Amino acid sequence: MKSLCVFCGSSYGQNDSYRKAARELAMLLVDKRITLIYGGGNIGLMGEVARTVRDLGGRVVGIIPEFLMIKEVGMVEGCELHVVENMHQRKALMAEYSDGFLALPGGIGTFEELFEVLTWKQLRLHQKPIGLLNINGYYDHLLAFLERTKREEFFKDWGLMKVAEKPKELLDLLLHEHSGISTNYDLI
Repeated sequence: MKSLCVFCGSSYGQNDSYRKAARELAMLLVDKRITLIYGGGNIGLMGEVARTVRDLGGRVVGIIPEFLMIKEVGMVEGCELHVVENMHQRKALMAEYSDGFLALPGGIGTFEELFEVLTWKQLRLHQKPIGLLNINGYYDHLLAFLERTKREEFFKDWGLMKVAEKPKELLDLLLHEHSGISTNYDLI
């Protein structure tokens, strides 16, 4: 795996363990020489991951729509930043540049990004690994809801996404899955 797209909040949340996990994930990415692909912002958890990767000498590729450059304070210094016209272009480039996806805690934007790549994987538009970092049970209710959708036969394949509570554990799961797939796929 050469690059990983990280979806996460543009705020820090109420629990410092989210920030700690963001920094831990960043250190792991640098250690494994995995390029961070992310939403381009300099605030919240997304800024924390990006700054930590950058400060440790890793490669950071941010993709941000022009209208969010001010709101999310687009990261410029020490980061390869792509400014695009809209959210659709942002997500398409993030997906194109990434060998896998990982979601830290976040809000509806994070959920939307996660569910889009899950949908694409279910439709076999990509084979890339997807992970959910369930820090301190943040995603417990979402996982329970997904389990209900499975029981109700609206969702069938838990194999679409890996879930773990620790960054290292989840990254190892994603790397293992990635090692077994071809990287010659077309997303869009």
